[in-house]
Amino acid sequence: MSVVEIKSIYKSYTKVQALSDINVEVGAGELFGFIGPDGAGKTTLFRMLATLLVPDSGTATVLGYDVVKDYKQIRPQLGYMPGRFSLYQDLSVEENLSFFASVFGTTIEENYDLIEPIYNQLEPFKTRLAGNLSGGMKQKLALSCALIHKPTLLLLDEPTTGVDAVSRKEFWEMLADLKKQNITIIVSTPYMDEAKLCDRVALIQDGETLQIDTPANIVATFSKPLYAVKSSQTYNLLLAIKSFEHTHSIQPFGESLHYTDLRDKPDLDALKTYLANQGIDDVEIKSITPNIEDSFMALMQSEVVNE
Repeated sequence: MSVVEIKSIYKSYTKVQALSDINVEVGAGELFGFIGPDGAGKTTLFRMLATLLVPDSGTATVLGYDVVKDYKQIRPQLGYMPGRFSLYQDLSVEENLSFFASVFGTTIEENYDLIEPIYNQLEPFKTRLAGNLSGGMKQKLALSCALIHKPTLLLLDEPTTGVDAVSRKEFWEMLADLKKQNITIIVSTPYMDEAKLCDRVALIQDGETLQIDTPANIVATFSKPLYAVKSSQTYNLLLAIKSFEHTHSIQPFGESLHYTDLRDKPDLDALKTYLANQGIDDVEIKSITPNIEDSFMALMQSEVVNE
């Protein structure tokens, strides 16, 4: 059963095409991710699913209801956490939670079992103003408020942006626990390392989906041998490899560069000789396994070539 069906959705703002022919289905109980950089169209899409924006064309249904015609039926069943912290900063933790529970005609006590693992960490600070919480605590409060009415579908728009690594890890652990309670979760993120925590993902760039599949299957589509190339002269190394006649792609990844060759069987000794002739003689090259970010960059490059 599909909880969300998006068919040929288009949306533009004046001269900017925010979404172009988006087609996605999300099944019941899935943890589905939209993965892409800022400006890819993720927030526009989430606002449509939350019945806050109307598409220019195409259709989208949530829980079997049309997002334009049936918004009143959708909203009570939806938990939505926007990208920006949007709770009342001059209310306390407890006051925010009580307010959102009352909006949906429930109480904290009625659904406390659902938020207890999250709210337990907030309870010592329940009288603190929301505006005075740390980034990680704000994140937990926003999630608690989105869950307090026990929604069927949870929409989380870039929930881990701007929080520390520990809070990010804790947040995804919470999502894994929520998934066990048969809540369908759709999350967007610019962080490629979070993609592997989803059941399936849609890679999105410039308002278009590049690929929709499981993270493992997306990585498996990476077709070329991949190498990590490292030198103490990283910037000069990047420029030199860009000019190498057999370079297919070169991307910075931390302290190394990820390199693919136009040939099926790259001559790495020839590459080292070329770099030495460019004055870069402390080069290390090793074969590596691609990750989802490598696959995303390859798909982006393929799109540019096809255009």
